[in-house]
Amino acid sequence: TNDAFLLNVLSHPSFIKGQCSTDFIEKTPELFDITPKEDKEAKLLRFFGEKAVNESSAVRREFDIPRVPGHGDPFTMSGTRQLLESKGPKAVADWVKSQQKLLITDTTFRDAHQSLMATRLRTYDMLKISEATAALAGDLFSLEMWGGATFDVAYRFLKEDPWKRLEELRRHVPNIMFQMLLRGANAVGYTNYPDNLIREFIQQSAQSGIDVFRIFDSLNWLRGMEIAIDEVLQTGKIVEGCVCYTGDILDESKTKYDLNYYVQTAKEIEKMGAHILGIKDMSGLLKPYAAQMLIKALKESISIPIHLHTHDTSGNGVATLLLAAEAGVDIVDSCFNNMSGLTSQPALNSVVAALQHTKRDTGLNIDGIQELSDYWDDIRPIYEPFESGLKSGTADVYKYEIPGGQYSNLKPQVESFGLGHKFKEVKEMYMKVNAMVGDIVKVTPSSKMVGDLAIFMVKNDLTPENIVEKGKDLAFPDSVVSYFEGMMGQPVGGFPDGLQKIVLKGKEPITCRPGELLPPVDFEAIGKQIAQKHGITPDMRDILSYSLYPKVIDDYIVFKKHYGDLSRMESPLFFYGLKRGVPAEVEVEEGKIFIIQLVSMGKVDSEGYRQVVFEVDGNRRAMNILDKTYRSEKAVSATAMADPANPDEIGASIPGTVSKILVKEGDIFTADKSLIVIEAMKMETSIKPQGNGKVKEILVKEGQAVKAGELLMRLDLE
Repeated sequence: TNDAFLLNVLSHPSFIKGQCSTDFIEKTPELFDITPKEDKEAKLLRFFGEKAVNESSAVRREFDIPRVPGHGDPFTMSGTRQLLESKGPKAVADWVKSQQKLLITDTTFRDAHQSLMATRLRTYDMLKISEATAALAGDLFSLEMWGGATFDVAYRFLKEDPWKRLEELRRHVPNIMFQMLLRGANAVGYTNYPDNLIREFIQQSAQSGIDVFRIFDSLNWLRGMEIAIDEVLQTGKIVEGCVCYTGDILDESKTKYDLNYYVQTAKEIEKMGAHILGIKDMSGLLKPYAAQMLIKALKESISIPIHLHTHDTSGNGVATLLLAAEAGVDIVDSCFNNMSGLTSQPALNSVVAALQHTKRDTGLNIDGIQELSDYWDDIRPIYEPFESGLKSGTADVYKYEIPGGQYSNLKPQVESFGLGHKFKEVKEMYMKVNAMVGDIVKVTPSSKMVGDLAIFMVKNDLTPENIVEKGKDLAFPDSVVSYFEGMMGQPVGGFPDGLQKIVLKGKEPITCRPGELLPPVDFEAIGKQIAQKHGITPDMRDILSYSLYPKVIDDYIVFKKHYGDLSRMESPLFFYGLKRGVPAEVEVEEGKIFIIQLVSMGKVDSEGYRQVVFEVDGNRRAMNILDKTYRSEKAVSATAMADPANPDEIGASIPGTVSKILVKEGDIFTADKSLIVIEAMKMETSIKPQGNGKVKEILVKEGQAVKAGELLMRLDLE
């Protein structure tokens, strides 16, 4: 048919503007650039077939239809975004200081689900409630809805584009400022990046809809925030410069992070040009009376507004916000009640109710925000498998100091190493590792380093007492190496010398800002690389994403080619697949819906495939799907384990996936050369040889799952 040609005609700018003449087709050869139509149906069936065969343990249960409340038109409402766009960031800061009411940022779209359910909330479920949020909670200061772990998790696990999430939500929420979490020189990644990448990322984020940039450094090293703050100031958006809270200012025996430390750091952040000071209490360690003391001291010392972020892991979160409000804090983070508590933020509805008829009354409509909270009550059960398992608040957080956003991710990470039964031991080790590295500020990526090292030590039976001796022959996780190299910045009090030498194995650490040493990213070259590798034409946002996470973006592009765009699919179907015998409506594009039913699944054949039969719009379709649990007797017997006593045999140091193979058979290498990278739940470990030599044989492929100790390659050492 000529459908594709007609679509090219209808979508051409000249045709849309009515500027066509009789020779339009003759003079517009690009109308004939017709790519073969992709079979969306086949891709969908492949996706559901994979779910049925390889995720058969998933519980395909029924969920309530979410209650989306009725609301007015948010496009007729004026809010903080209109103030920023008309008068600029300084005017917003002045307006905040003039308010007697307590202003609130809702974190439901970002840190609430990052902390509660391992960052798995899909754009689909955000969009359904976005306009209602804009209308019923239009008096919010901002919506924290982007950045942090949501960026890579969107690509990595949800198979959706975070830039499109930002763009689509912006179209539905015209009146409330959007806020993102930016990890300073780490952007939205886990290591330092070149300065030009940080600057371009900020420019693109601002153009795509971000209004408030909450900027922090994972070690409170202010030099790590310089480039980000400078670039945001140039965009005309709001800089919220953060000091990360750790320790306990009420405990006079703890002198490293005392009240004076926070006051002096806040003064420096104000000097750097921040419009707002953010207090980032990522672990929920700020106790109620400590919050009162801290806010009072800061109010006496700086002139910019103060925005408090905390977590409710201890159960003290609402009390912390109320005492901070009493002391004069300007803005606080919270989230709708049915997404609050535990490792998430304190309950927004409860804070609003507590302050009604007081001088700090928020002005938010309690009935309207309750209707929004009811929606999340219906949505949350879909994401239950991703929750951490906490049933109530726990004062253990003051002991372990694990950030809320890390807690729900740490448990599945520990389980992926086969250490689920040792989760408490890992938490104990987390505390010991923190003491071992000098009691550091712990927030991504420094918190990830502490978690990676804790898991590594439990896995390898290491203790703070024997790690220096036993660690000489071990390959430490990449995050640990990066930290001790100085690539995450400089911690308060410096690095422990003995441990640093063991981890770096002779490599010299840096003491300057990492961005000063990193060469600029060649965006044009990366664009060409993506085009050649995947046959697509990337825009600058694609190039930035690839610069941050090349392997993740490769996998995302391949997934979309294999299974199609699943962003319009309902979340229960995306996570759990089809329930046998129950028809489901699946939208693949606007106005295009398939009615699909899983009919049957056959037995595994000699090649490891199962035939899965579907009914699509009344027609039978069958797909052959590889059962990934099937391994022939030949394959099982062929799996070899490395001999730990033989330095010529390289084995997997952890169970996981072969992320990168950095050499080829026949390559000559030196002892400092990384040969292969194993990845498990974002934790990467580079494996190096014990000397110089030659690669004799490579036994695995990139993307292959391996067991701990499995033989990866054979070497010929000198």
